[in-house]
Amino acid sequence: MVNAASDSQSAGTWPALSSGPLITGGVLIGIGAVVAAVGLAVAGTHVAVATRAWIKELETPPSELARLKWEQAKSAATSGASTWREHPNAKVGLARRGANGS
Repeated sequence: MVNAASDSQSAGTWPALSSGPLITGGVLIGIGAVVAAVGLAVAGTHVAVATRAWIKELETPPSELARLKWEQAKSAATSGASTWREHPNAKVGLARRGANGS
């Protein structure tokens, strides 16, 4: 009992496609990609120019501000470490360990 519809279609056939709509679709996709690339270039250029203008208007350049913040962080870390080492409880704790022989 074989289905008559499956007999008329052989296993290796592909659907019949017209080349006109496929070519038109490919061309439209290509045109869309070009338009998108141009839009991305225009927007990217605008953002770069606006960012440069904004940086020039700043009182302190970002590189100098980063250097200043790095120096502040180093100073704070050094101060915190020395305070931690010189705290009276830290010295008492070391003396107790040494006295107990541990």
